[in-house]
Amino acid sequence: MLPWNQLPFNEDMKKKLNSMNPNEIDKYVQDMVLKMFPKNMGGMLNPQEWLKDADNFQGASPTSTREIHGLQSTVFETHDFVFIRIPIKDEHWLREMKIYHTSHEAIIENIPEIGEKHTLKLPAAVKKKGAVANHRDGVLEVRIPRSYQTQISEINIQDN
Repeated sequence: MLPWNQLPFNEDMKKKLNSMNPNEIDKYVQDMVLKMFPKNMGGMLNPQEWLKDADNFQGASPTSTREIHGLQSTVFETHDFVFIRIPIKDEHWLREMKIYHTSHEAIIENIPEIGEKHTLKLPAAVKKKGAVANHRDGVLEVRIPRSYQTQISEINIQDN
């Protein structure tokens, strides 16, 4: 049987806990956790840090945001799709823009100026068909299904 009387939960501890305000308790707990864990984990104590990338939460890999020659884009992958998000600064971009893709690259033409061409590396192989583009709240989002078929070819080794 556990000797409960020898544990530090006595009457003095109850009085001390009742007299503390919640901010003091929170500060005490965070100080103790910071002493126990490495310094680079300090941000994990703040719940706002946990939710910083909540828009990509459902199985998304880390986001890559780039600005190439005036075109700002965000590319990330989930379990089933690769997403490309492009902020649309001017509505006429939607009429002028052309988007193409290969299995590993997306090609965006005619934005921000007509004749410009931007190539984005995709984080995973994608399928040839099934891509969808939607414009909402000033952001163009392209969703391309991932491809899970890997084609493997055997190479014969010849003796000379």
